Amino acid sequence: MKRRNFRRPAAPPLKPGQTEYEFGIPIPGTIQPPDQWAKTAIKRMDDGPMDWDKVFSRSGPVALDIGCGNGRFTIASAVDRPDWNHIAIDFLPAVVRYGTRRANQRGLSNCRFAVIDGWRMLHTCCADQSLSEIHIYHPQPYSDPNKSHMRMLTPEFILRMHECLVDGGRVFIQTDREAYWDYLSEAMNCIFDWQQVEGDWQDGPEFRSRREILARKQGLPIYRGIATRRNDWQRDGLDQAISRMAMPVFSIE
Repeated sequence: MKRRNFRRPAAPPLKPGQTEYEFGIPIPGTIQPPDQWAKTAIKRMDDGPMDWDKVFSRSGPVALDIGCGNGRFTIASAVDRPDWNHIAIDFLPAVVRYGTRRANQRGLSNCRFAVIDGWRMLHTCCADQSLSEIHIYHPQPYSDPNKSHMRMLTPEFILRMHECLVDGGRVFIQTDREAYWDYLSEAMNCIFDWQQVEGDWQDGPEFRSRREILARKQGLPIYRGIATRRNDWQRDGLDQAISRMAMPVFSIE
């Protein structure tokens, strides 16, 4: 007997004025009529610092969402902060397509989405002191010990975040892996002013990633922190602090 393949039927497209939900949690913003849709995809990221004023056709503070997934945080922030410019990146094309479509349908011209990894983004596409915020929600933990070297938040990456932020710029980090959190708490505190956030974020949105929704449904603890760029570093002292930092090599169960 020939085996038949069954596909789950696609969800009907949302209509203007509707709200979209994910696991019962609304994604901020409402669907706009097609003539009000935006174009938020950056189809090619050239090597060399991006001119954000040119990219967004306006000036404004820039928030970078690294590992944006399907765009939940960036879309919520763009709705809530129309005066901010938002760039969301992920190395997985499929999830970036979801985020792009959602931002387009909500008419969010203050968003841009691109397929690129965080390392290349900061090292080749961002000029020094060009970002006001960096957001990293649930970085890939690479629980397999043979892949721990692939973790993104190395001392060098943490240094590059410091270099890319404006004076007083901030990094927002969230994870549900205690070992990763312990490492980050020590590493970020080496060159940033580090503050652990007790409970939920004080400002919206409450749910900042698909992973967070799933983790909370499973009853996992969520660890949150804010790193503020210190402006009193001399270059030699900064380099010495980074040289003393440990690499993110630890066991995750």
